[in-house]
Amino acid sequence: MKESAAGYRIISLYNNGMATNETIKGKAVTEEQIATWAAEAEAGYDVELLKKRGRGRPGRGAEPSQVVALRLTLDEIAELDARAEREGKTRSEVIREALTNSAA
Repeated sequence: MKESAAGYRIISLYNNGMATNETIKGKAVTEEQIATWAAEAEAGYDVELLKKRGRGRPGRGAEPSQVVALRLTLDEIAELDARAEREGKTRSEVIREALTNSAA
């Protein structure tokens, strides 16, 4: 069993059969990465730096935006997803583009 710099035992879920083939953004998480994260957490974080990063998704511009719920049928969602996939866009981008074009 590994120990951290502060003397804590590092227990990995990866060795206990509780999690396998875990990835972050498509890259496998290694024991070394887990140990690095543990050491970083034990050393502490600069709270002021974390506060400067902000929370949530980045804004779309200078003005605040709002989330709007939209009900679609399964067929409409399938068409929306097909177009988004075809054009390499997100659902939201396709919907915003359609709104912009219809207002023109």
